Amino acid sequence: MSSQNQGIPLHHHPHDAGYRLIELPMEVQSMLESDTAPVLSLQESDTSAILRTPNRSYHLRQKNTSNSLLLLAPQASSSRPELGLSTISTIHETVELEAIPDHPINRGPPKDTGSRGKWHERFGKDR
Repeated sequence: MSSQNQGIPLHHHPHDAGYRLIELPMEVQSMLESDTAPVLSLQESDTSAILRTPNRSYHLRQKNTSNSLLLLAPQASSSRPELGLSTISTIHETVELEAIPDHPINRGPPKDTGSRGKWHERFGKDR
């Protein structure tokens, strides 16, 4: 077996920081990466936290995932001077931002189309 194909060393050194990943919509990411990034604020609501930007508001929702994500950092091993990787956290849930509509949608009662009972009348006679 060749000694050239040994792979990348991986070490497990978790931190106690408790990392969370946030999925940002493109408009929020662009806003935060700009030279004039605004101040964002968090506000409490009955169902979730709300992130407020100058233009929009977003619900923060936690999403659990069945596939864990490993947060890695570069690390040099004392036994091997070449660079390896260290697992510093295992993430089981992420936070997504869900835009809050500017105007609530009027969801009144469904429109009566007059088709009530037609399927039953046509196909249910022989049952």
